[in-house]
Amino acid sequence: MAQEIEIEFKNLLTKAEYEILLNYLPFPSVGKKQINYYFETIDFKLRQHKSALRIREKNGKYQLTLKEPFGDGLLETHDSLIKEEVTEWLNGNPVPKAETSEQLSKMNISINELQYYGSLSTIRREYIHSGLIYVLDHSSYHNHEDYELEIEAKDKESGLKALETILMECGITRKETPNKIARFFQKM
Repeated sequence: MAQEIEIEFKNLLTKAEYEILLNYLPFPSVGKKQINYYFETIDFKLRQHKSALRIREKNGKYQLTLKEPFGDGLLETHDSLIKEEVTEWLNGNPVPKAETSEQLSKMNISINELQYYGSLSTIRREYIHSGLIYVLDHSSYHNHEDYELEIEAKDKESGLKALETILMECGITRKETPNKIARFFQKM
């Protein structure tokens, strides 16, 4: 099954804090663009399950991902899509895919209930150090921009320690940081 557990720690940043981290950590000088296309039912059944569904466009490839709570992280279920299938999804005709459809059915959500709500574009920079993935994102959606530091870890302890250390070293305040899809829907 195309699934993985994601354990990540996030912190929203001001533009000035983003610039500090861009210079403090060895991120690449140029970021890579990715676009998230978000889906939900009209009565927000995914949110009721603390879950989210998106299509990510990155490097000319498309991946459908369902995120669900799981232990200290998120269970991500993936299916690859081709451009024509993405067009169908965006036009209100979701194409059933094996892995995500199976997980959605466990939540009693029919693929036909899903609607496209819009997109969020991100310029992402990342580097890997000591088994951790450090991510610096600049995202745009609904005429709004935000900045975020994200650390992906294999366990809760190492990820949390890395986040707290970087924030302390750079004098950045820890902030409550909803995930991108939550921020996207808050700005609608």
